[in-house]
Amino acid sequence: MANSSPPPSPRSNALGGLANFIFWSRWLQMPLYIGLIVAQAVYVFHFWVELVHLVEAVFGNQEALRQLVESVGYKVPPILDAAGKPVVDAAGQVMLAAPKLNETLIMLVVLALIDVVMISNLLIMVIVGGYETFVSRLGLQDHPDQPEWLSHVNASVLKVKLATAIIGISSIHLLKTFISAANYDEKVLIWQTLIHMAFLFSAMAIAACDRILPQPIKHNAQH
Repeated sequence: MANSSPPPSPRSNALGGLANFIFWSRWLQMPLYIGLIVAQAVYVFHFWVELVHLVEAVFGNQEALRQLVESVGYKVPPILDAAGKPVVDAAGQVMLAAPKLNETLIMLVVLALIDVVMISNLLIMVIVGGYETFVSRLGLQDHPDQPEWLSHVNASVLKVKLATAIIGISSIHLLKTFISAANYDEKVLIWQTLIHMAFLFSAMAIAACDRILPQPIKHNAQH
């Protein structure tokens, strides 16, 4: 006569239900990823607004040019009198020359567009990689549009890729600052450089920790 297994105790049932509830709680992250998708749409809209302003400014639209100057923080030179001094209006404000679409302004706008693209890439890494790692599998095996990095993504790889993306974004901001360095105080330049170096050291520390930690053993399908 076969021995029947003992019925599960109420304690085991309670722990099993608690474990299932904890495992289900990962879906609470879903609204967060949906919110990031909405933020991605806002960045796409902002990108096209800046691009349209740039094209309009090329064709002589002064209002679009003014909005570009304000968005990138470009410093328009003041109007100078015959003695080389800035001209002041009746309200005591320095009168600025009409902005012109020069090479520096175009470069700042292009860098701002690249900055938007890199932040968008960072959002995609967090949304897709985070969902695949912490919520549920996407089931994209053999899909022709599967991103190359998604095939080997895990928590460690995701941290390194995010750190690399942040360094790229910081580099763009630092380059924009140095192109228009005359608009910034020396302390701002120093602090931005130090913060960028801190990002670099942090990324190297994350990569070093990832190499030190034991890697999971990959089991081959064939023995």
